[in-house]
Amino acid sequence: MIVKSYFPSQVVSDIEKMSYDYGLKVAKAIQAEWFHTERGSSRYRTNHNNFNDLRLYARGEQSIQKYKDELSINGDLSYLNLDWKPVPIIPKFVDIVVNGIAERTYDIKAYSQDPFGVAKRTEYMDSILNDMRTQEFNNYVEEAFGVGMYENDKETLPQSQEELDLHMQLSYKQSVELAEEQALNVLMEGNNYELIKKRFYYDLTVLGIGAVKTSFNTSEGVVIDYVDPADLVYSYTESPYFDDIYYVGEVKTIPINELVKQFPHLTQEELENIVKDKNYNKTNYNQGYSYSEQDNNKVQVLYFNYKTYMNEVYKVKETGSGADKILAKDDTFNPPNEDNFGKLQRSVECLYDGAMILGTDKLLKWEMAKNMMRPKSDYTKVKMNYSIVAPRMYKGRIESLVQRITGFADMIQLTHLKLQQVLSRMVPDGVYLDADGLAEIDLGNGTNYNPQEALNMFFQTGSVIGRSFTSEGDMNPGKVPIQEIQSGSGGQKMQSLIQTYNYYLQMIRDTTGLNEARDGSTPDKNALVGVQKLAAANSNTATRHILQAGLYLTSETAECLSLRVSDIIEYSPTKDAFIQQIGVHNVATLEEMAELHLYDFGIFIELTPDDEEKAMLENNIQMALQQQLIELADAIDLRNIKNIKLANQLLKIRRKRKQDKDQQIQQQNIQAQSQANIQAQQASAEMEVQKEQAKMQTEMQLEQMKAQLDAQKQAQEVEYKKQLMQLEFQMNMQLEGMKNQTVSNKEKEKEDRKDERTKIQASQQSELIDQRNNDKPPKNFESAGNDILGGGFDLGSFDPR
Repeated sequence: MIVKSYFPSQVVSDIEKMSYDYGLKVAKAIQAEWFHTERGSSRYRTNHNNFNDLRLYARGEQSIQKYKDELSINGDLSYLNLDWKPVPIIPKFVDIVVNGIAERTYDIKAYSQDPFGVAKRTEYMDSILNDMRTQEFNNYVEEAFGVGMYENDKETLPQSQEELDLHMQLSYKQSVELAEEQALNVLMEGNNYELIKKRFYYDLTVLGIGAVKTSFNTSEGVVIDYVDPADLVYSYTESPYFDDIYYVGEVKTIPINELVKQFPHLTQEELENIVKDKNYNKTNYNQGYSYSEQDNNKVQVLYFNYKTYMNEVYKVKETGSGADKILAKDDTFNPPNEDNFGKLQRSVECLYDGAMILGTDKLLKWEMAKNMMRPKSDYTKVKMNYSIVAPRMYKGRIESLVQRITGFADMIQLTHLKLQQVLSRMVPDGVYLDADGLAEIDLGNGTNYNPQEALNMFFQTGSVIGRSFTSEGDMNPGKVPIQEIQSGSGGQKMQSLIQTYNYYLQMIRDTTGLNEARDGSTPDKNALVGVQKLAAANSNTATRHILQAGLYLTSETAECLSLRVSDIIEYSPTKDAFIQQIGVHNVATLEEMAELHLYDFGIFIELTPDDEEKAMLENNIQMALQQQLIELADAIDLRNIKNIKLANQLLKIRRKRKQDKDQQIQQQNIQAQSQANIQAQQASAEMEVQKEQAKMQTEMQLEQMKAQLDAQKQAQEVEYKKQLMQLEFQMNMQLEGMKNQTVSNKEKEKEDRKDERTKIQASQQSELIDQRNNDKPPKNFESAGNDILGGGFDLGSFDPR
């Protein structure tokens, strides 16, 4: 592709770039590059016609002239009576791709990447790391003193660096990030982005290119518009993402009243000239845009963005106190030749908005864009209002899914027309009737077999009557008067055409990658479910570039909206209404919304997994549950994660944690069992000891009892002995007393006897003395009965006492 550039130089002053003449040169250069007729067609018209043809193919409404030219003979179609309506094969495949991709849901994630947000995230991560490192100490302090030392919830505290990384991705979210995500969702819902998304997915499939435009105005706020790729103009690029273009625009057909509304500075004379120049405009520039539209009250306007650079120049003056004073100047400023003056300068990208009526020299608008989208990470860069992607671009040429299969669709249509021709020339099977053979047949009732009766019998019963011999006895050559005629003309041709039809249909499947498993048209009853799913997954892979291109457009749009949100909050008079609108969904974000323009966000698209990915994850979860590698709460958490990669990582972590927990529980059980065994052994030993002690104590008690009994026995024996001894002593004493008494009595008796004898002797002596003195007669001194045993004498006095 050869592109001639007629653009003015960008190495001019900013004042010249802002001039009307410079803007007109830019507009004319765009017009010359896209609308200049060279070799009978312009670049814009060629692009528009190609896209129009592809859209007709995608609708099954392509031109049938080529098919007529193919089947006609010198342009004559009088002998053909065919249905020329195209076979809608391509619409089926387009709907499969577009509807399948449009059903994929996603979440927009905002990531605060400004220094304050990074510092806040780092601070939180440091607190987690601090709790992880001091976990044992914190547990000891809490158990010993009842004082909580954790800065975060210890129940959800990560146990490793891997868990911490996953925790930061899944669980940690700053309130300002939630506010940004809520703001983006509200803006997209307010602009019906879901409908816009379906339209550019259709364009990506059919045309191979999709585009979206974001803009800002004080009345409507942020606006998202669908852009028809057929209306686009842009600088030459070989990048599928159009990130190096320096101008981009679109052509719109608007009525005159809308033109006056958008550009109120136009005078009556200028409007009359615009309407007057429409015929020239139509025949020279926009003739390919719409042949059927002949509205004289509409004009075509080229709206465009032009990226260039501007110089920010500052005058630096050193004051008497030694401080520097800085004043803004234009890029033509040169500092005075004095020591206390200086100059600061830097170049930043800038964007100009322009509008021009095609085919004229009337520039409707040329000004530096207001509220340019500048990433806060690099203020020198500026983003275009248009986000464009063409995933299969090479050397400026765009390829689409439909473009690959238009040739096969044409062959299918021709095959379909040929089938109609063969069908129109096919005749049913007939019968051969031999009239001479019928004439030889006599039915036996005097009548002959006529042709009508023979045909009725044949068609109703399938039977026929014939004669082998004639009436003369000769062989009858017409013995079978009715014979069926097989007309096989066209059957083989139809089979061949059907095979051709199926061949080109399969070529479409092979070229696009949309196999039977993707659309479920002819599933193999013998194929396993896993094989069918694998085939469908391979088909999804074949069209993944369309999905990725659409996600890129969504990501770019979300990033532009993020920068536009800053404009709303910082400049728009609808700021309070917008914040209240966000607050309807999330009141907690109102405080963060007030300072949202101070943050810098990275925007990411988290795609919801498809059915196959969900099935694989669910299979892993079920296997882990069956093997008791995770708990039910873990399965619930895993199912809520939309990122399959993070879900599998969390599954590994939860599985490892469950294994560690089970191992710890097992060790605790082993320790508890060991302690129980030890305690049982100790209890058994203690029981043995107690048993021995009881036995010994019993024996000791027995011994003590024996000793006590022996002691008691001995004491009793002693007591008895004492008593016996005492009794013996008493008896001895009694005996001694008795002996002594006896002796005493004996002695007393002796003494008494002696005294008696002495008394008797004295008495006798006295009597003798008296006898002698008185010469009395002799006296007899014998006892008077005392020496006689009798008279109460017994031995009772000698009994023991």
